[in-house]
Amino acid sequence: MNKYNSISGFRLQRIEAISDGVFAIALTFLALDLKVPVNTLVHSEKDLIQTFLQLAPKMLTYFLSFITMGIYWLAQSTQFHYIEKSDRNLNWINLFFLLSISIMPFTTAFLGQYIQFKFAVFLYWLNLSLLGQILGLNWYYSRKKAFISIVGNEEKLVTKNIKRRIIESQILYTIAALFCFINVYLSITLLVFIQLNYALALLSTVTSTIKISHIKI
Repeated sequence: MNKYNSISGFRLQRIEAISDGVFAIALTFLALDLKVPVNTLVHSEKDLIQTFLQLAPKMLTYFLSFITMGIYWLAQSTQFHYIEKSDRNLNWINLFFLLSISIMPFTTAFLGQYIQFKFAVFLYWLNLSLLGQILGLNWYYSRKKAFISIVGNEEKLVTKNIKRRIIESQILYTIAALFCFINVYLSITLLVFIQLNYALALLSTVTSTIKISHIKI
Protein backbone atom coordinates (compact mmCIF):
# COMPACT_ATOMS: atom_id res chain seq x y z
CA MET A 1 0.00 0.00 0.00
CA ASN A 2 2.79 2.44 0.89
CA LYS A 3 4.55 1.69 -2.38
CA TYR A 4 1.35 2.36 -4.31
CA ASN A 5 0.75 5.66 -2.50
CA SER A 6 4.25 6.78 -3.44
CA ILE A 7 3.53 6.47 -7.17
CA SER A 8 -0.03 7.83 -7.41
CA GLY A 9 -1.48 11.28 -7.92
CA PHE A 10 1.26 13.00 -9.91
CA ARG A 11 -0.90 14.36 -12.73
CA LEU A 12 -1.67 17.94 -11.79
CA GLN A 13 -4.02 18.36 -14.74
CA ARG A 14 -6.44 15.87 -13.20
CA ILE A 15 -7.01 18.17 -10.21
CA GLU A 16 -7.74 21.16 -12.42
CA ALA A 17 -10.03 19.14 -14.68
CA ILE A 18 -12.23 17.74 -11.90
CA SER A 19 -12.24 21.11 -10.13
CA ASP A 20 -13.70 22.90 -13.15
CA GLY A 21 -16.29 20.13 -13.50
CA VAL A 22 -17.39 20.24 -9.86
CA PHE A 23 -17.58 24.03 -9.87
CA ALA A 24 -19.66 24.00 -13.07
CA ILE A 25 -22.11 21.44 -11.65
CA ALA A 26 -22.35 23.16 -8.25
CA LEU A 27 -23.03 26.53 -9.88
CA THR A 28 -25.78 24.93 -11.95
CA PHE A 29 -27.34 23.22 -8.92
CA LEU A 30 -27.55 26.60 -7.19
CA ALA A 31 -30.09 27.77 -9.76
CA LEU A 32 -32.24 24.65 -9.39
CA ASP A 33 -33.50 25.91 -6.05
CA LEU A 34 -35.03 28.92 -7.80
CA LYS A 35 -38.41 27.48 -8.77
CA VAL A 36 -41.36 29.42 -10.11
CA PRO A 37 -43.95 29.36 -7.30
CA VAL A 38 -47.31 27.84 -8.12
CA ASN A 39 -49.99 29.95 -6.51
CA THR A 40 -53.63 29.35 -7.40
CA LEU A 41 -54.55 32.57 -5.60
CA VAL A 42 -52.81 34.78 -8.19
CA HIS A 43 -55.53 36.75 -9.92
CA SER A 44 -53.90 40.13 -10.40
CA GLU A 45 -50.59 41.84 -11.01
CA LYS A 46 -50.40 42.69 -7.31
CA ASP A 47 -50.85 39.04 -6.34
CA LEU A 48 -48.15 38.01 -8.79
CA ILE A 49 -45.69 40.61 -7.49
CA GLN A 50 -46.32 39.51 -3.91
CA THR A 51 -45.75 35.89 -4.91
CA PHE A 52 -42.52 36.86 -6.68
CA LEU A 53 -41.28 38.78 -3.64
CA GLN A 54 -41.59 35.60 -1.59
CA LEU A 55 -38.60 34.35 -3.58
CA ALA A 56 -36.40 37.17 -2.24
CA PRO A 57 -34.59 35.05 0.40
CA LYS A 58 -33.73 32.34 -2.13
CA MET A 59 -32.59 34.87 -4.74
CA LEU A 60 -30.44 36.66 -2.17
CA THR A 61 -28.73 33.46 -1.03
CA TYR A 62 -28.31 32.33 -4.65
CA PHE A 63 -26.57 35.60 -5.50
CA LEU A 64 -24.36 35.31 -2.41
CA SER A 65 -23.31 31.73 -3.15
CA PHE A 66 -22.73 32.33 -6.86
CA ILE A 67 -20.26 35.09 -6.02
CA THR A 68 -18.72 32.96 -3.25
CA MET A 69 -18.06 30.01 -5.55
CA GLY A 70 -16.67 32.36 -8.18
CA ILE A 71 -14.25 33.76 -5.60
CA TYR A 72 -13.06 30.31 -4.52
CA TRP A 73 -12.81 29.07 -8.10
CA LEU A 74 -10.52 32.01 -8.84
CA ALA A 75 -8.58 31.49 -5.59
CA GLN A 76 -7.89 27.84 -6.39
CA SER A 77 -6.96 28.77 -9.96
CA THR A 78 -4.55 31.41 -8.63
CA GLN A 79 -2.77 28.85 -6.44
CA PHE A 80 -2.42 26.34 -9.27
CA HIS A 81 -0.89 28.99 -11.46
CA TYR A 82 2.17 28.63 -9.22
CA ILE A 83 1.90 24.92 -8.33
CA GLU A 84 3.69 22.75 -10.88
CA LYS A 85 3.78 19.34 -9.16
CA SER A 86 1.38 17.11 -7.29
CA ASP A 87 1.12 13.93 -5.26
CA ARG A 88 -1.55 11.74 -3.72
CA ASN A 89 -1.98 13.91 -0.63
CA LEU A 90 -2.42 17.10 -2.63
CA ASN A 91 -5.07 15.35 -4.69
CA TRP A 92 -7.01 14.43 -1.56
CA ILE A 93 -6.69 17.93 -0.11
CA ASN A 94 -8.32 19.26 -3.26
CA LEU A 95 -10.96 16.54 -3.26
CA PHE A 96 -11.99 17.62 0.24
CA PHE A 97 -11.99 21.22 -1.00
CA LEU A 98 -14.35 20.15 -3.79
CA LEU A 99 -16.46 18.31 -1.23
CA SER A 100 -17.00 21.64 0.51
CA ILE A 101 -17.88 23.22 -2.83
CA SER A 102 -20.32 20.45 -3.73
CA ILE A 103 -22.34 20.86 -0.50
CA MET A 104 -22.70 24.62 -0.99
CA PRO A 105 -25.92 24.25 -3.03
CA PHE A 106 -27.39 22.43 -0.01
CA THR A 107 -26.25 24.98 2.60
CA THR A 108 -27.48 27.74 0.28
CA ALA A 109 -30.91 26.14 -0.12
CA PHE A 110 -31.06 25.51 3.63
CA LEU A 111 -30.26 29.15 4.34
CA GLY A 112 -32.80 30.36 1.77
CA GLN A 113 -35.51 28.14 3.26
CA TYR A 114 -34.80 28.97 6.90
CA ILE A 115 -33.28 32.41 6.52
CA GLN A 116 -34.83 33.68 9.74
CA PHE A 117 -32.94 31.15 11.88
CA LYS A 118 -29.43 31.57 13.32
CA PHE A 119 -28.56 27.90 12.83
CA ALA A 120 -28.98 28.28 9.05
CA VAL A 121 -26.46 31.15 9.10
CA PHE A 122 -24.10 29.06 11.25
CA LEU A 123 -24.27 26.14 8.80
CA TYR A 124 -23.51 28.46 5.89
CA TRP A 125 -20.64 30.07 7.79
CA LEU A 126 -19.22 26.60 8.55
CA ASN A 127 -19.23 25.85 4.83
CA LEU A 128 -17.33 29.09 4.12
CA SER A 129 -14.87 28.34 6.91
CA LEU A 130 -14.08 24.87 5.55
CA LEU A 131 -13.43 26.29 2.08
CA GLY A 132 -10.91 28.83 3.38
CA GLN A 133 -9.13 26.42 5.72
CA ILE A 134 -8.72 23.67 3.12
CA LEU A 135 -7.51 26.15 0.52
CA GLY A 136 -4.96 27.42 3.03
CA LEU A 137 -3.85 23.83 3.68
CA ASN A 138 -3.48 23.34 -0.07
CA TRP A 139 -0.93 26.16 -0.31
CA TYR A 140 0.85 25.18 2.92
CA TYR A 141 1.31 21.58 1.74
CA SER A 142 2.46 22.68 -1.72
CA ARG A 143 5.14 24.90 -0.16
CA LYS A 144 6.24 22.20 2.25
CA LYS A 145 6.70 19.71 -0.60
CA ALA A 146 8.39 22.28 -2.87
CA PHE A 147 5.67 21.94 -5.50
CA ILE A 148 5.64 25.68 -6.16
CA SER A 149 7.44 26.96 -9.25
CA ILE A 150 8.55 30.31 -7.80
CA VAL A 151 11.33 30.98 -5.31
CA GLY A 152 12.88 33.80 -3.34
CA ASN A 153 11.20 37.14 -2.73
CA GLU A 154 8.40 36.54 -5.22
CA GLU A 155 7.44 33.29 -3.48
CA LYS A 156 7.36 35.07 -0.13
CA LEU A 157 5.24 37.89 -1.57
CA VAL A 158 2.73 35.50 -3.17
CA THR A 159 2.51 33.44 0.03
CA LYS A 160 2.00 36.56 2.12
CA ASN A 161 -0.87 37.74 -0.09
CA ILE A 162 -2.54 34.31 -0.13
CA LYS A 163 -2.27 33.90 3.65
CA ARG A 164 -3.51 37.44 4.26
CA ARG A 165 -6.54 36.94 2.00
CA ILE A 166 -7.49 33.65 3.67
CA ILE A 167 -7.04 34.88 7.24
CA GLU A 168 -8.73 38.20 6.51
CA SER A 169 -11.72 36.55 4.85
CA GLN A 170 -12.17 34.04 7.68
CA ILE A 171 -12.21 36.84 10.25
CA LEU A 172 -14.69 38.90 8.22
CA TYR A 173 -16.98 35.90 7.61
CA THR A 174 -17.00 35.16 11.34
CA ILE A 175 -17.81 38.76 12.25
CA ALA A 176 -20.62 38.85 9.69
CA ALA A 177 -22.02 35.54 10.95
CA LEU A 178 -22.00 36.79 14.56
CA PHE A 179 -24.23 39.68 13.51
CA CYS A 180 -27.04 37.13 13.17
CA PHE A 181 -27.49 37.47 16.94
CA ILE A 182 -28.53 41.06 16.25
CA ASN A 183 -30.36 40.53 12.97
CA VAL A 184 -30.14 37.64 10.51
CA TYR A 185 -30.74 39.81 7.45
CA LEU A 186 -28.01 42.19 8.56
CA SER A 187 -25.63 39.24 8.85
CA ILE A 188 -26.40 38.04 5.32
CA THR A 189 -26.17 41.59 3.93
CA LEU A 190 -22.68 41.90 5.41
CA LEU A 191 -21.69 38.58 3.82
CA VAL A 192 -22.94 39.83 0.45
CA PHE A 193 -20.97 43.07 0.82
CA ILE A 194 -17.80 41.18 1.81
CA GLN A 195 -18.08 38.89 -1.22
CA LEU A 196 -18.84 41.76 -3.57
CA ASN A 197 -15.76 43.54 -2.30
CA TYR A 198 -13.59 40.48 -2.95
CA ALA A 199 -15.13 39.93 -6.36
CA LEU A 200 -14.99 43.54 -7.56
CA ALA A 201 -12.20 44.91 -5.32
CA LEU A 202 -14.46 47.80 -4.32
CA LEU A 203 -12.44 49.02 -1.34
CA SER A 204 -9.17 48.68 -3.25
CA THR A 205 -10.59 50.82 -6.04
CA VAL A 206 -11.76 53.47 -3.59
CA THR A 207 -8.39 53.47 -1.82
CA SER A 208 -6.53 53.81 -5.12
CA THR A 209 -8.79 56.69 -6.17
CA ILE A 210 -8.16 58.51 -2.89
CA LYS A 211 -4.42 58.07 -3.27
CA ILE A 212 -4.47 59.39 -6.85
CA SER A 213 -6.58 62.40 -5.83
CA HIS A 214 -4.19 63.13 -2.97
CA ILE A 215 -1.21 63.05 -5.33
CA LYS A 216 -2.95 65.44 -7.74
CA ILE A 217 -3.71 67.85 -4.92
